[in-house]
Amino acid sequence: MQPGVLNLPNARGSLCLRCLLRLSKRKRLFGSRTFSQISTLRSIVESTSLFRRDYFFANRTDASVKPTTQTLVFNADGPDHSPPKETAPIDQSRGQSIHNSLPDLPHRRRKRRKDEQQAATSAVNTIPPDASSRLSTISTKLPPSSLRRQFSLYLALSKPRLSFLIVLTTAAGYSLYPVPALLLPQTTISPSLSTLTLVFLTSGTALCSASANALNMLLEPEHDAKMSRTRNRPLVRGYLGKRGALVFATMAGVVGVGSLYFGVNPTVAFLGGLNIFLYAGVYTPMKRISVLNTWVGAIVGGIPPLMGWAAAAGQSATGSGGWEDLLFSEGSIGGWLLASLLYTWQFPHFNALSWTIRDEYKHAGYRMLAWVNPRMNGRVAFRYAVLSFPICGAMWWFGITDQGFLLTSSVVNAWIVREAWRFWRSNGYKGSARALFWAGVWHLPVIMVLAMAHKKGLWEGILHWLEGRTAEDDVWLDDEETMSESEQDRQRTLSPVASAVS
Repeated sequence: MQPGVLNLPNARGSLCLRCLLRLSKRKRLFGSRTFSQISTLRSIVESTSLFRRDYFFANRTDASVKPTTQTLVFNADGPDHSPPKETAPIDQSRGQSIHNSLPDLPHRRRKRRKDEQQAATSAVNTIPPDASSRLSTISTKLPPSSLRRQFSLYLALSKPRLSFLIVLTTAAGYSLYPVPALLLPQTTISPSLSTLTLVFLTSGTALCSASANALNMLLEPEHDAKMSRTRNRPLVRGYLGKRGALVFATMAGVVGVGSLYFGVNPTVAFLGGLNIFLYAGVYTPMKRISVLNTWVGAIVGGIPPLMGWAAAAGQSATGSGGWEDLLFSEGSIGGWLLASLLYTWQFPHFNALSWTIRDEYKHAGYRMLAWVNPRMNGRVAFRYAVLSFPICGAMWWFGITDQGFLLTSSVVNAWIVREAWRFWRSNGYKGSARALFWAGVWHLPVIMVLAMAHKKGLWEGILHWLEGRTAEDDVWLDDEETMSESEQDRQRTLSPVASAVS
């Protein structure tokens, strides 16, 4: 007997120790099955499409590597130690078809639904580029030396949508000012609220807003480049130089403040200059320091309606017309209520907007509540949305609007409060951030239009006009009522004297 070779009593040949160990391992793997059972099981597995060898090699990254298999063949004379044979090249298209024909298992369905939800959420929460980025993109299609290209680029510096909203809120404050009865257009030769004053007010406010926005872009182009909404702005793309942007911002600020000073009054000009300083000098650098930048930005947004109110009050002021009379007198409460409404509106609107791009704010280094403290971000949005109810009620209480404004404004306020509640409870998910954002987009203009439609005395004046009555008739009626009351007081005073004489 040769060393290392085991002679089996009922076999025709011998078996080495190495082959014996292999056989013992294969026996432990398949239990106590015989070799005939093992070969039968192997043929069944290979004939099943789900467990073919080409399925497991269908997605190999390196197609040049060909898998090889070594099969131990048993015959009557013992195992076959022939060299290993290479299998045929794997048909990857066949493997892919086998993979696609697999049954839709529960874990695959869950993964597919999760991927679809994430794709839908990212598509919904994607905020399109702002107006400045769009104008910059449009300007690239124009000739480099054309005036239209230069006009589009400098208009992009002013953030036209934001400036337009600021001008609208300023005009709303101007129109909501209650004109005294003695200064109504029907009782005076010229209208008390001058159209020329309104032109100076709106144009000066627009130029001040353009100056502040241009300075804002001038101070942070490297940070704007990190965000998808702002990476196409003119200074980021290099379409305009910093010197040109600085000249534009300076000229717009000087002309804007000058228009407000000479065309309206010094108080409104001071408020316009203050807004430029707060937005460019305080809010812009504070965005990278503290989350309180949102509160500073809300103050900037609340000043424009106060400017419109002070502009209208300056034309009917009976005193010196100084800043104390225009801003802190008894009749200035309406301007402060409008400023408070703009102040509270910005929190639910901006917090919802910032939540959708919170990762970009974090990457750019801007400290916003949306990523610093998401739960507080939702609470702040809800609290300030609720404050719109008492502010609108105070506008009726102080005689700025009529009672109908309480009902109509409550419907709109309930809408934004409901969306702010969902935004807070859902922590911004389930589409609540986008719903609150669009509620804020519509809430402010609708409230402003309703306030102007329910201005105190507006519908009474329309009714008098339809009846053919004029303000002079109302004045004569008031005089007659006053004279009759005075006559009654005189008779009551003289009646004891007459009785004593008699």
